[in-house]
Amino acid sequence: MSMSISHRAGTFFTVAMAAALSVSTALPARADGLTVFDWSGYEDPAFFPIYIEKHGGPPDFAFFGDEEEAFQKLRAGFKADVAHPCAQSLPKWRDAGMIEPLDTTRLTHWNDVLPGLKSMKDLMTSADGTAWLIPYEWGNTVLTYRTDLVKPEEVASLKAFADPKFKDRVSIGDNVDDVYALAALAIGVKDWTQMTDEQFKEASEFLREVHKNVRLYWTDNTELSQAMGSGEIDLAWAWNETAVTLAAEGVPVAMKRDTAEGLSTWVCGYVRLKGGEGNVDQLYDYLNAVTDPAVSKYMVESWGYGHSNAKGMAAVDAAVLKEKGYGDVETFTEGTLFQSPLPNELRQKMIAEFEKIKSGY
Repeated sequence: MSMSISHRAGTFFTVAMAAALSVSTALPARADGLTVFDWSGYEDPAFFPIYIEKHGGPPDFAFFGDEEEAFQKLRAGFKADVAHPCAQSLPKWRDAGMIEPLDTTRLTHWNDVLPGLKSMKDLMTSADGTAWLIPYEWGNTVLTYRTDLVKPEEVASLKAFADPKFKDRVSIGDNVDDVYALAALAIGVKDWTQMTDEQFKEASEFLREVHKNVRLYWTDNTELSQAMGSGEIDLAWAWNETAVTLAAEGVPVAMKRDTAEGLSTWVCGYVRLKGGEGNVDQLYDYLNAVTDPAVSKYMVESWGYGHSNAKGMAAVDAAVLKEKGYGDVETFTEGTLFQSPLPNELRQKMIAEFEKIKSGY
């Protein structure tokens, strides 16, 4: 995700329901409870009904806008029990000593994770076999546009984001991973871990051109959906959920999966934070609830993302999976830039440069 990420049952009613049934807090985890540090939207109670049934309500939630913000907040001493990073950030969090190994004997669905996700290097386990992350969801960051305002041929290339005709009509995420995935693709790079200094400079210059068109750097799907729904934004670099939720509201929005340069793919999951003060039994109850196969159908249909549980995904109607693009993990990642773990030095360069770009430098 940059993983960013996701939201409601297709209407803002679900957002309100989530807010009503969840508790958002910036306080440290209580010894008798559980605090989940997450992207806004994942407090949706439909993601963990088993947990609510067992504990009588949701855990506490605290939110971050992107993983760098989360990293800095945790490093500054913020306490929580569970967090939701994506693949590209995992090594940095692990190397910084922010997370601790998972006890896979307490993870009911550890062995049910999709084979395509299990096989990803340095995702679920490190080279020595230690378990660090249980995958939860996977999806795309993709060119998304208003079909009543933009013709498909106008967005045949990702270079459309820098086209002067879209000045003040573009939105990209305030998320370093997603923006550099866009920039890497735009200059023809599919494996960003191998990006040279010259390619990094070229990608950054592309983002400077895009910046001239940006009306909004979005931080969550609600903000972007409102801007696209009102007609303020014609073109966005967005997660699957944006098109899915807006289409459910009757807004003429579509994803352009077949641009000349492709799209980006990401996978995110949950980790156990070091120093958490919450109840460990509840921690594993939560991880088992969100990865339960019964969640898969809701994840795919209402949010437009793939769920990590192979049994759950297999139970989703094949036509729905095909429509959403989740028929096969291997096919799903073909022709994409996968937001795989980045060398820390390169990611720090991206973070610093993106701040300059947003400031107009």
